[in-house]
Amino acid sequence: MTATDRSTELINVAAQAAADKLAHDIIAYDVSDVLSITDAFLLASAPNDRQVKSIVDEIEEQLNKQLGAKPVRREGDRDARWILLDYVDIVVHVQHSEERVFYALERLWKDCPEIALPEDAKATRGKAAEHAEQRAAEEADLDGELG
Repeated sequence: MTATDRSTELINVAAQAAADKLAHDIIAYDVSDVLSITDAFLLASAPNDRQVKSIVDEIEEQLNKQLGAKPVRREGDRDARWILLDYVDIVVHVQHSEERVFYALERLWKDCPEIALPEDAKATRGKAAEHAEQRAAEEADLDGELG
């Protein structure tokens, strides 16, 4: 079994919306062979809580506007470290970068086929590492100036 056309359509709109809000490391997996509850997972991350919320809001808005889809469940809003949107056919996980590294969902689903994403979404791969290196360099510069 593979992800349905509907699931793929939802994943692509959600991935583009996440990319438009500058999400990092957007990736999607077809989990239909291993899970009976959903066809696909979309993972994305951001370096701060406000951006996590912004990405989730954009995904929700675009899926509703373009495909008339509304989540049956939304969890994790309170602290915006990991927000989950459940659309039955797909589940979207938007995580704070630290949570993404800690929980490493990619490790759990790495044996599942990846779903092809729009170019903008693919271009986000490696952004979290890039961002972390940039922040470390900025902090080192600051330490040098203060010290």
